[in-house]
Parts: sequence; structure tokens; C-alpha cells
Amino acid sequence: MLTYKEYSILVEQAPILIWRAGTDKLCNYFNRRWLEFTGRTMEQEAGNGWAQGVHPEDFDRCLEIYVTNFDARKIFEMNYRLKRADGIYRWIFDRGVPFFDEQGGFLGYIGSCIDVTEKIDAEEALRTLKEKEIKRLRHLLPVCSWCKKIRTDEGYWHEVGEYLASQNLGEVTHGICEECATRLI
Repeated sequence: MLTYKEYSILVEQAPILIWRAGTDKLCNYFNRRWLEFTGRTMEQEAGNGWAQGVHPEDFDRCLEIYVTNFDARKIFEMNYRLKRADGIYRWIFDRGVPFFDEQGGFLGYIGSCIDVTEKIDAEEALRTLKEKEIKRLRHLLPVCSWCKKIRTDEGYWHEVGEYLASQNLGEVTHGICEECATRLI
């Protein structure tokens, strides 16, 4: 069994940001890692002060998730950007859980947060690459190397002119290029 001092050391030095809110939904505790991350004091963060660090584009969504789940006493998870002490916003994964006394009385929420900026950035880079590849592949036409017919998505082969007309890409006129004219005539 941990002593109070050992427990306190674990909470304060855990490699995650930890917060606590009372039954009034107001935050009343932030561990040392949180305060180091934000560069603010406990007094500045207390109550709703911590929300000053949430990116304005994320604030309303965060508040909705927090209040809705708090009222329902449900576990919640959310990502949002939180301003770090150097003024840079970092993506945070926040998980809040209700906590209770020994008799089952609701006491509020405890939350833990980790910086997931690298993960979010990597996912965005991958999404961008996928979109570029899909866009490139959409413009590829499967053409028979022998007869030059084009295969549709349904697997049917069509003459070039027939295919272009069926896709409303225009009509084809026929002619002969200089190279073929020289070789054939």
C-alpha cells in the first residue's frame, strides 16, 4: 500500500498531465506536469482558468463533450489543442473519468492528458498522401497495350472514342500522325 507521500510523488511526477474537477464542474487541481506544460500557476488554472489555454477553434467542442459527459457521469475522451508555456499549441488527448467516494457518492472527475501532436501530425501527413494518391489513381485509365481499348470500372473493354463518349469527355475524330503516315504510306 502506498503512503500519502508516495502517492503524491507518483501523481506529481507522472509523465502525464493530470487534472481534477469537483461536482460543480470546476477544476480544483492540476499536477506539476500540467503546470509546467502550460507555464501557469494553480491559481491561474483553477476553476475554468485552464480553458484560456484551449485553442479557440476547439473550445466549443471541448466544452460540449465535457459538460454532456459530466452531467451523464460518463467517461469521455477528446483531442484538443492546448497552449504550451512557449505559446505553441500542442494536440492533447484528454480522458476524464468520474470518481466516487467509498459509499458511491459522486465526487467529480479526474482526467489525464498526453501530448499527441506527433501522432496527429503523422496521421494528417498520411491522409494528405492518400488523398494525393487517390487523385492520381482516379486519372489513370487502364489501356490494353495491344489494341489500346480502355477498361471500365465494370471490367468491360471499349474503343477509346466509345469510352470517352460514355464518360461525357467529348467525342473523337480520327486522323493520322506524321510518324505513322511516313511509316505506313
